[in-house]
Parts: sequence; C-alpha cells; structure tokens
Amino acid sequence: MTALRPERETDTSYGQQSYEGPDALEEWYVTGARDVPQDPYAAPQQSGAGVSYGPSGDATAYLPPVDDETMALRIDDETMALRIPDPPPGASSAVRAPAPPPGGRAARRKAARRRHGRRGAAAAPLSEEDSPEDGPSAPLSRVEARRQARARRASPAVIASRVVGELFITTGVVMLLFVTYQLWWTNVRAHAQAGSEAHQLQDDWASGKRNPGTFEPGQGFALLHIPKLDVVVPIAEGTSKAKVLDKGMVGHYGQGDLNTAMPDAKTGNFGLAGHRNTHGEPFRYINKLSPGDAIVVETQDTYFVYKMASILPVTSPANISVLDPVPKGSGFTGPGRYITLTTCTPEFTSTYRMIVWGKMVEERPRSKGKPDALVS
Repeated sequence: MTALRPERETDTSYGQQSYEGPDALEEWYVTGARDVPQDPYAAPQQSGAGVSYGPSGDATAYLPPVDDETMALRIDDETMALRIPDPPPGASSAVRAPAPPPGGRAARRKAARRRHGRRGAAAAPLSEEDSPEDGPSAPLSRVEARRQARARRASPAVIASRVVGELFITTGVVMLLFVTYQLWWTNVRAHAQAGSEAHQLQDDWASGKRNPGTFEPGQGFALLHIPKLDVVVPIAEGTSKAKVLDKGMVGHYGQGDLNTAMPDAKTGNFGLAGHRNTHGEPFRYINKLSPGDAIVVETQDTYFVYKMASILPVTSPANISVLDPVPKGSGFTGPGRYITLTTCTPEFTSTYRMIVWGKMVEERPRSKGKPDALVS
C-alpha cells in the first residue's frame, strides 16, 4: 500500500508490534495486519475489538479468534489447485461434458477419421447401429450396379443343382402316385368290376339266360369260393390280363391257354390263374391253405367241392406240367377230377409261380342247396 503509517516499535518481550495512541491502532487495521509478524503462542489478556493491552499498558494488535468452520472456508478459498465445480442443485447429469474416448491421441485420431474421413476423403461406412434407418442412399455407379447384378445372378452350377433337385422331386412324386395307383386304386377298381360281374352272373342264372357250354374269352361262367380266405370271385374264360385278370376275376386255362378241363368233366384238371397282388389280388393268401380246406366252384346248376391236397411254393413260369390231367408234383398217381390254382411269387413280383392242388370230393346240384363248406 502507498498510505503512510505511523512509527511503531517492537516489543521484543511479547513478539508483537505496539502502537502509540488509538490513531496508530486504526492505521494498523487499515494497512493490514498480515505484514506484522505475530506470535502464535501469545495469549491475549483481554478480548476486545481486535486490541489487547500488555504489561506496559500499550495497545497490541492480534488476529480475532475464528471457529473451525470459518477456518475451513478460509483455507478452501486460498487453495490454488484446480477443482471441478459441483453442479448446481437440481441439475441433470446429462448436461455434463462427454467423457473423452479411451486411449491416447492415436485412438482419438482414428475415431475422428471414422466419423469424418481424413483430408477430404470419403467417410468410412457406418455400422448398422450408426447408419440412419431412413434416408436416401447414394446412387450406384454403372460398374457397381453390374457387379451387384452379377452377384445376384445364379451360377450354372446352382442352376444345374436346382434342375436336378426338381427332377428328383418330380420323379419321387410320380413314383409315389404310381405305387398308390398299383397297390390301392387297382384293387378298388377290380373289386368293383368283379362284384358287378358276380351280381350280373347270378341274375343271369336266375333268369335262365346262360346255359352250360363253351364260353367266349372274357365271359364269366362260374364263381370260385374259398371260405377260409373269405374269397368269392367270378371265373371267366381265358387268362388275358386286360379282359380277365386285371378286372379282378380268375381266369380259366381254356382254348388257346393250355386247354384244361371244365369242372363238369368226368376226368381232368381244372386250371385257374389269378393275381396275388394288385387288381383285386384274389390269390394273395392261397399259401395259407392247408390240406383239407374247401375250394368250391359254383356254376349255374351245380356246386363242385374240392379239398386242398398239396402246394408247390416255387416253380418256374415255364413249368406247364402242373396243369397236366395228372399234374406232376401234386402227389396224384392216377386220373381224377382235380383243380389247380396258379399265381405269382414272391409277392409284388412275377419271377416264379406258386401252385396249389385240390381234389374233387362232392358234386352237388344247386336245387339241393349249398354244400356244407359254404354253410358252416
């Protein structure tokens, strides 16, 4: 300060500055007591307005007493270290400055290049999270458009694999439909046709339209009963697949088909053929017949009852000796009235033939009613 100060002298006994008169004391407060060395251990004798009187009666200046709170505020105000000011009451934490990105200067430069590019270059592509959801996309150049079109275009290998896959699927569907037709629909049609033929045959017998004799190929003339297998099927002349067998009927080996005997013949072998699978499959389970099981042929006037005698599980399709008047392998030793049932084996194939033989045991006129084999 530039203000004048009165003369003062030091009281070495107390380590304090003494002043003469009240004007000197006021000047001391004005100029500041911090320039005056104080004795921190000197205790005032009386408390007053910043003045104490020593032994000599002189006024002595001293710092007024302060409490702990005042001292803490004064020390905090004089601190020279940098501090982060506390936010005002009620302020949101969202207004605080964002924290700097982690890492050093190199990391911050990389982050800045990702956001804004470097030296005017195009900015790096944004991630899915940073890219705007709605906004016009930059038009593609002609080269880029061609590249994208080529990338979307399927290669020849992919096209070939697709074609092969579609062919496999189509073939599988066609095969499934064919199997369904063979195993299910042919049986449905054959049963319907055979049933219609059987009813028509019985109606003709009742009205007297048909008489025993020679029949045309494909013409029905009798009914075959196998009670154990619950089979009732028409017997037609010939073994044609289209006219007889595929219609669910049983075919007689007649004129042009090895010419076997008719049931009313006094001696001979009555030969029949039928499907084992598909098209009504009337002979599917003839392998389950046992010796003594009844096989009945019903004509317009007579019931011919046979008893199953023997079976040949497998033989060649060319073995026509099984239809001889005295069939070979049947166990019959002399002429008689026999019946032979032939079908394919194994199931669902036509590689071999299965043969079942029977011998007539009863000839019963229809006027006497049904035989016991059909009644029981």
